[in-house]
Amino acid sequence: MSEYKWLNCRLRDIQGQLEAQAHRVSLPVISRVLKENDYRLQANAKQQEGAAHPDRDRQFEYIREQRTEHLANQQPTLSVDTKKKELVGNFKNPGQIWCKSAERVNVHDFPSEALGRAVPYGLYDRQHNCGTVYVGQSADTPAFAVDNIADWCHTEMLTRFPKATHLLIEADGGGSNSYRSRVWKRDLQHKVADVFGLTITVCHYPTGTSKWNPIEHRLFSEISKNWAGCPLRSFDEVIHYIRDTKTETGLTVQAHLVTKTYEKGVKVSDQEMDQLCIQPHHVCPNWNYTIYPSLNLSQN
Repeated sequence: MSEYKWLNCRLRDIQGQLEAQAHRVSLPVISRVLKENDYRLQANAKQQEGAAHPDRDRQFEYIREQRTEHLANQQPTLSVDTKKKELVGNFKNPGQIWCKSAERVNVHDFPSEALGRAVPYGLYDRQHNCGTVYVGQSADTPAFAVDNIADWCHTEMLTRFPKATHLLIEADGGGSNSYRSRVWKRDLQHKVADVFGLTITVCHYPTGTSKWNPIEHRLFSEISKNWAGCPLRSFDEVIHYIRDTKTETGLTVQAHLVTKTYEKGVKVSDQEMDQLCIQPHHVCPNWNYTIYPSLNLSQN
């Protein structure tokens, strides 16, 4: 046997086995003997990362290089992702708050009793330490993600970066901004690059490394702290808690409610993809690519 011995039964089960061998032992004694021999009730510990992608370190270096280049040229860089979806209604929200009596919430989190499901898609502007969260009420689709980026470009980018010509987007490898998604790339072309005349560079984080995406620990974690223990009973409360998120380092957050309905399963044909102005990079071309405005196709 290895030095790690696992016991998958109750104390009463042990007591029954001992009695079958003519040993009568009480439950407290069994518990004490187990502890004296270093047995404890243990939960599974998530510690094994698994095999790392061979290009993982190179991709992190390349993202850092792209970020440094865009920052040096005063061009906007965005970290984007979808936060955990939340049921909106009188449901328990993990965490604790200071109060005289606990909030009374539903015993069960039945979706049928919810007002809907909030889909928070976030954009984090690292230059200005500003976050923007678009709270959807529909599906988390690539069209939803790109519409939010387009709205940010139309409002906040034009205010903070009026002379912007390039945009860097740091995104996870899956989800609504997956590197495999054709809709994501097509809509970035038509709704952002062509409309605003931007050259868009997209760098995806390798699978299983989303926690290093800046938006996770600079924006989403702070939102979770702000509404910890507070039931999200309405979409107005969701928006309020997001907007109220601040940090001592100066983080400010804007929040917008998106009422548009997005459909899943939208397809993009090979012909449509051939018409896009996408140039894969030499380094990890599946994860890194640049989308040029269509008007500049002949120049690039």
